[in-house]
Amino acid sequence: MKVYDFKVLLEPDEEDGGYVVSCPALAGCYSQGDTVDEALKNIKEAILLCLEDLQAENQPIPDMSKTLISSVTVAV
Repeated sequence: MKVYDFKVLLEPDEEDGGYVVSCPALAGCYSQGDTVDEALKNIKEAILLCLEDLQAENQPIPDMSKTLISSVTVAV
């Protein structure tokens, strides 16, 4: 069994409350939750489903081991 480390993006859901969470490495892989913990649990399940689909279609699983996360500050 191989372990993968996927970066996810959590954003507050301004309309409904809670959080929207996505996995940029996996197109269309997103979920939500009322709390950060719930959103993270749900995206983990969504990622597993996306990986199952990739494997079923004999598609490669993205290698995120060299992906860096940073931020950039700009003044307007």
